[in-house]
Amino acid sequence: MLFWHVPAPNEAMLISGSRRQSQDTQFRIVTGHGSFVVPVKQKARMLSLALQESEIAEDCVTQQGIRLTVRAVCVFKVGDDAVSIANAARRFLSEQNQMQELVGRIFAGHLRSIIGGLTVEQIIRERSRVAQEVVAGSHGEMEKLGIVVDALQIQEIEDATGYIDNLAAPHAAAVASQARIAQAKADQEASEREQQAAALKAEYERDTAIKRAGFLAETEQSKARAAQAGPLAEARATQEVTEERTALAERNAALTAQRLEAEVRRPADAEAYRKRTLAEADRDRVKFEADAGAYAERTLSQAQADANAARAASLRDGNQELIAANRIVENLPALADAAARGMAGADLTVLNGTEGVNQIAAGIVSQALAVLHSLQHSAVPTAASTASTKGTAAGASNADPNINGRPTPRLPEGS
Repeated sequence: MLFWHVPAPNEAMLISGSRRQSQDTQFRIVTGHGSFVVPVKQKARMLSLALQESEIAEDCVTQQGIRLTVRAVCVFKVGDDAVSIANAARRFLSEQNQMQELVGRIFAGHLRSIIGGLTVEQIIRERSRVAQEVVAGSHGEMEKLGIVVDALQIQEIEDATGYIDNLAAPHAAAVASQARIAQAKADQEASEREQQAAALKAEYERDTAIKRAGFLAETEQSKARAAQAGPLAEARATQEVTEERTALAERNAALTAQRLEAEVRRPADAEAYRKRTLAEADRDRVKFEADAGAYAERTLSQAQADANAARAASLRDGNQELIAANRIVENLPALADAAARGMAGADLTVLNGTEGVNQIAAGIVSQALAVLHSLQHSAVPTAASTASTKGTAAGASNADPNINGRPTPRLPEGS
């Protein structure tokens, strides 16, 4: 409508000539909504509440007497409360475009006073402190002007005398040295990594070449094996035939050896065993004959000695039976000789060798001796009955030197 006015969100509408007043401002402040303005009787003006910026570039002298040029930026606006709007309206309503310059001058004065009490080192290291002290020093003035400071930042500090450069020189040199060292280390690491990369590349190329050579060798081997497959198969077949022939020859040799074993060696061993057995039998027979003859001779000698002793005793005692037995004893050699010839010509099998021969011979002679001993024992009882006729018999014996056609030996005196 023509008489209805609405301020923008960042504006405050000031209506003068109205009867309704707020906080003794003598005008009505409208923000955020519209209001009816009576023409001729009332008048409406707009005050900007937008954020504004003021740049400050001021030459300052520090506590050490060093001149510095300080550049800062101040961000401010008119306060949102009615008191701040009223204060700003009374001072800047008709000169709102000069607000930035006026605020910049106020902050420049406070900045000079604050820096004058600090050293260059403090200003450099504590810029936020300087900004806070400037804002705190100008708070009273800004409140009277209805301005609220949102931020104050010191952007740059210039030193025409070179003091700041001299302060920074050692640090700059140290930093430059560290930078060079870091650069050298970086270059060294880069070189090492390049060498490692080159080594890895060379190793990879070597492995690739080895693998390629291995693949080529396997290919060549496969080709060679393929080319030699025919000769190898023929050689294997020939080898198998040779092995079969060798096995057949070995089997034939084994069969020949078995045939020789059965047809030649075993019959030869049997014949040799037969001849050896026959030879041993002949040897045992000859030994038997020799042992029998020797034993017979020893037995006959012993028998003759016993017979002679018995004859002498019988002649001495006049024992006719013993004299008759003497004839039997005299015939014992002939009997033993006949028995030996019979045994020599007989086909006897002696089981226990020489001992068996001795037993046979001893049996023959012992039978003859048994006859002799029986005659001797039978003659003993008659010896007593003939004792009375000893003299007659003795005389007869001496008178007749022949008994049974044989001369009887004369015993010596005292026998």
